[in-house]
Amino acid sequence: MASAPAQQPTLTVEQTRVVLSEVIQAFAAPENTVRMDEARESACNDMGKMLQLVLPVATQIQQEVIKAYGFNNEGEGVLKFARLVKMYETQDPEIAAMSAKLKSLMLPPLSTPPIGGAIPAS
Repeated sequence: MASAPAQQPTLTVEQTRVVLSEVIQAFAAPENTVRMDEARESACNDMGKMLQLVLPVATQIQQEVIKAYGFNNEGEGVLKFARLVKMYETQDPEIAAMSAKLKSLMLPPLSTPPIGGAIPAS
C-alpha cells in the first residue's frame, strides 16, 4: 500500500527569514567552511566541476537546517525551499538580500567576457 505524499511545509515570510538566516549561519560554521573550501579547491574554478563538487556540499548544508522545518532530507526539499524563497524575494527585500548572500556562498561570481568579445590583435 502506497503512503500518501508528505505535506510540504508552508512558511510565512517571517519564518522564511529565520530559516534563511539559519542556513547562512550554517555555511559560516567552521566545519562547513572547510567542506565548502575543499570542494571549491577541487573544482578549480571549472563551472562543470563546481556543479559536481560544490553544489552537493552546499545542498547537504542546507538540508541539515531545513529538515528541522519539515522539508524532506532529499534534494527535493532543498528545491521546494528554494522555490519558496524565490516566491518571497519579490515581496520582501530582506529575503531577497539573504537569498543573494546564500547564492554567493554557494557559487563564485561568474566572470563576464568583455563586451563585444573581441580578441586584441597582436
